[in-house]
Amino acid sequence: MLIETHNLRKTFSETVAVDSLTLSVGAGEVFGFLGPNGAGKTTTIKMLLGLVAPTAGEARLLDHLPGDPAIMGRVGFLPEQFRFPAWLTAADFLDVHGRLYGLPAAERRTRIPRLLARVGLADRARSRLGEFSKGMMQRVGLAQALLNDPALVFLDEPTSGLDPLGRREVRDLIHELRAAGVTVFLNSHFLSEVEVTCDRVAIVKRGRVVRSGTLAELTRQTTEVEIRAAGLSTLLVAGLSRWGGVISDSASPILDPPSAIRNTDDVVRLTLTVASEDVLPEIADYLVQGGARVYALAPQRISLEDLFMRVMEEEE
Repeated sequence: MLIETHNLRKTFSETVAVDSLTLSVGAGEVFGFLGPNGAGKTTTIKMLLGLVAPTAGEARLLDHLPGDPAIMGRVGFLPEQFRFPAWLTAADFLDVHGRLYGLPAAERRTRIPRLLARVGLADRARSRLGEFSKGMMQRVGLAQALLNDPALVFLDEPTSGLDPLGRREVRDLIHELRAAGVTVFLNSHFLSEVEVTCDRVAIVKRGRVVRSGTLAELTRQTTEVEIRAAGLSTLLVAGLSRWGGVISDSASPILDPPSAIRNTDDVVRLTLTVASEDVLPEIADYLVQGGARVYALAPQRISLEDLFMRVMEEEE
């Protein structure tokens, strides 16, 4: 594993920023680290990079302690909030970082133009950073994070300030890194991007990992079934709770709440969360025997965004 933590904890005075956080990230994996503002995501990244000391627990990075000079040259990092010297040109800025990494001059001369082209800034190499928009600064920050040809790169909100085209380019870049065997630790609020980019994700809430796994595993944990039927009585709808939770659909106001059902001849639509599709025949039999006319029982895949919102709404 390139990243491993066990019961990692960080407190600031009376505030618990990270609490008993345990996770692992393998080589060549794109790992999404998700959570609301204040969940401890950035603090976790800083501990993994050795920028902040943990209060308790353990962390290993490329089989070394975080911050160990022996491995930090193999790690790239794009922070969420950065301040680059406005008076430097894009090329000079990368050259400074290349010198800090100890890259030979000949290697810097070939690698810097290639990276600027890769992030869409080939024609702005001699422009000062003070002239750059936020999106352009994000792009040059990405180039900086990849300058040392890292084995592991941390990207903290890499698409912040980018337009849809820029986000697509970052997504393609992450796919290229995965294909090259680079491990990417990604923190992003754009869940639709995470969904098409990451191999595995961890959802953190109040400093703790509350869900983790592959996207298929996480979205399979809850199966949603859309039911379209007529002849539904209040009692019949209430009886569906034996298989799962009934979610009223906004397109069917008579189901919100279920007790408001009055005209049972109307075709209504509701969503039921169930543990498995295996129960669908039972549900169909139950509805038909109860006098309903069933038009559809359609399993639906829950999106990462829907899953995330539900996790955030769950009580502790």
